[in-house]
Amino acid sequence: MSDDPNGPPKSTPNGKRAQDFTQKSALALELPFTIVGAVLVGGVLGYFLDKWLHTPPWLTLVLGGVGFIGGVREVIRRLPGDESGSKNG
Repeated sequence: MSDDPNGPPKSTPNGKRAQDFTQKSALALELPFTIVGAVLVGGVLGYFLDKWLHTPPWLTLVLGGVGFIGGVREVIRRLPGDESGSKNG
């Protein structure tokens, strides 16, 4: 019964490497969208606030910058730590 085709795959060195590669690839493809999305959300929010308050382009620039900082912080948070397991911060 140990060869159940519906069960989880056996943990092999090649299987672990493939899983690590897949996870790292997904992370690498996801992170640029995180930064761009944060800048766009901040910029669009600033744009509409500028239109409403008649203050162009100040809030667009400020909130776009805040979005950029937030996006970079999120990318840093999602990156894996070093192999020893210790994180500074």
